[in-house]
Amino acid sequence: MASATAPTTLSLLPTTTSSSTSHTRSSLLHLSPTSSSISLRSTSLRRLGFSAADPLLSLKVASKVRSFGGKGVRGVVSMVKKSVGDLTSADLKGKKVFVRADLNVPLNDNQEITDDTRIRAAVPTIKHLIQNGAKVLLSSHLGRPKGVTPKFSLAPLVPRLSELLGIQVVKADDCIGPEVEKLVASLPDGSVLLLENVRFYKEEEKNDPEFAKKLASLADLYVNDAFGTAHRAHASTEGVTKFLKPSVAGFLLQKELDYLVGAVSSPKRPFAAIVGGSKVSSKIGVIESLLEKVDILLLGGGMIFTFYKAQGISVGSSLVEEDKLDLATTLIEKAKAKGVSLLLPTDVVIADKFAPDANSKIVPASAIPDGWMGLDIGPDSIKTFNDALETTKTVIWNGPMGAVAKKLAELSGKGVTTIIGGGDSVAAVEKVGVASVMSHISTGGGASLELLEGKQLPGVLALDEATPVAV
Repeated sequence: MASATAPTTLSLLPTTTSSSTSHTRSSLLHLSPTSSSISLRSTSLRRLGFSAADPLLSLKVASKVRSFGGKGVRGVVSMVKKSVGDLTSADLKGKKVFVRADLNVPLNDNQEITDDTRIRAAVPTIKHLIQNGAKVLLSSHLGRPKGVTPKFSLAPLVPRLSELLGIQVVKADDCIGPEVEKLVASLPDGSVLLLENVRFYKEEEKNDPEFAKKLASLADLYVNDAFGTAHRAHASTEGVTKFLKPSVAGFLLQKELDYLVGAVSSPKRPFAAIVGGSKVSSKIGVIESLLEKVDILLLGGGMIFTFYKAQGISVGSSLVEEDKLDLATTLIEKAKAKGVSLLLPTDVVIADKFAPDANSKIVPASAIPDGWMGLDIGPDSIKTFNDALETTKTVIWNGPMGAVAKKLAELSGKGVTTIIGGGDSVAAVEKVGVASVMSHISTGGGASLELLEGKQLPGVLALDEATPVAV
């Protein structure tokens, strides 16, 4: 938690620039002089259970986690979920493993994959299992089908999966039933059977016990590697755990927890969060939760105009949630009480209408004319935000604000822990071409949000507890 003695700063107008880069616009930042010496919290860190599949990543995360508390990390104990990395060859050889992955990838009109990120993210867990002689029953959803919908079949994923895994993946025409059972029975060790879209059955999202039992009957044990759906209690994410033991986390799910729980709960400071979005209402929980943890909070996106209006500033015809004005005021006051430097953009790009041929210009945030609407943060704000980020050691970003993507890439190269929390933020770093240098990019939008809000994820809670280990 930030020091309660540090005053909150709301940046609305440009301020003068100091001669020192690290203190540029220093009037925006008033961090506690003791913030860098905050000791490791008692909050449990996630166990680094994905090392078997990705040793370099494991070492990187391990070093990050151990660096968060400086001295005194001995004796910290993790009471978390059992990982697939805990299972030995003896546990896996010849066993049928039901793996719930998130293979919900975008397809074009020709049923071609346009972004295989989620498939690649699932590979380490699958490879670990087949290399240890397991028979993998791979389950996922795709899209939002209403019953059996051919365009949402998982068939287009088979060629890419086979290429990445180095073996020919077999595809089932269903996810339960006699034909699937026959295919499962004929599987050799070290093979993969891709089950059909689990959401072709309405019972999946209803977490129907009988449907979950049918899915579970195909396998000997369960691995959940679908972080993107871990916030949903569905048959294939929560229901099957009642019938399969052990039920463990996959490497991807474990990695998400290591960063989004471990790194955020005990960050190296100063710790900044960047939160964007069109509405305050969609990010209330995240903002409130982060105010308990961060030293600096940068706000962007359409929600800023609600904050401006709450302070009596004219916002023209910009998007405002009138029923959230009091909430915005409350959040500002809470930031001040917590000693968090809350930064709002100093200038904005505005337009006279929401259309491709609109006239646009850059104005101070406090000078939006009537009839004009705010669209994006301006160049002075980008510089202000970048200067603030220059002081940080840990940054988490959730929501649209692509202007800071290159700065975060630069900071990553300097050893700053940069965590991209799903959704529009991921699209932004991919578009700018800096995704590969970020410390961690989350694969789950909704799950990331709920985890950052401090909510429990049903798909994680249902998994077996790990044996306590010292880290």
